[in-house]
Amino acid sequence: MGRIKVAPSLLAADFSKLAQEIKKVEEAGAEWLHLDVMDGVFVPNISFGPCVISCLRGISEMYFDVHLMITEPIRYIEDYKKAGADGITVHYEACSDVRATLTAIRELGVRAGLSVKPDTPVSEIEEYLPLCDTVLIMTVEPGFGGQKLIARTVSKIGEVRALLQKHGLSAEIEADGGISAANVSELISEGLTVAVAGSAVFRAEDPTAAVAAISGVE
Repeated sequence: MGRIKVAPSLLAADFSKLAQEIKKVEEAGAEWLHLDVMDGVFVPNISFGPCVISCLRGISEMYFDVHLMITEPIRYIEDYKKAGADGITVHYEACSDVRATLTAIRELGVRAGLSVKPDTPVSEIEEYLPLCDTVLIMTVEPGFGGQKLIARTVSKIGEVRALLQKHGLSAEIEADGGISAANVSELISEGLTVAVAGSAVFRAEDPTAAVAAISGVE
């Protein structure tokens, strides 16, 4: 089993000391930082915006994996690029023009990602895969941290891998929601390359051990 990337979700951090929290997971070996932006419309919660990301950009060398859980994200992608996003992932379900949105992200020189909710078939996004640097499978309903992984979503990782192979494409295959050392091996066997983990890393007694266990190299 090869090593995968671990992307701790900032939602699980202690927001009263974000700088220390980010440094903690970076020193623990996490390569990506997952930044969930929620608008209270596409998902029933509100988190943070580009101002927070911009402030954090100066204190970390991690890959900033910005996940826009917002309606019509094309309106704001330039703001998140300026804030320091390395990658911007949008939701298939939140874009009236998916192709235009992904193209706009790529034209800014940012890696483009496309996400699907648990009930959206992977076949819906096949035509957009050539524009994707990352495909994000939601393994919980988006909007809140701390949920349990939905078992039926695991096979979607393998479906994405098969479609990428079918078209001769390469992209990161990421999953978000309820992932821990206890269940990640099944996802890795399906083709997972990036695991988003919140509480399992930020709230671990030993974050270094948690990152190693989730990455598959414990």
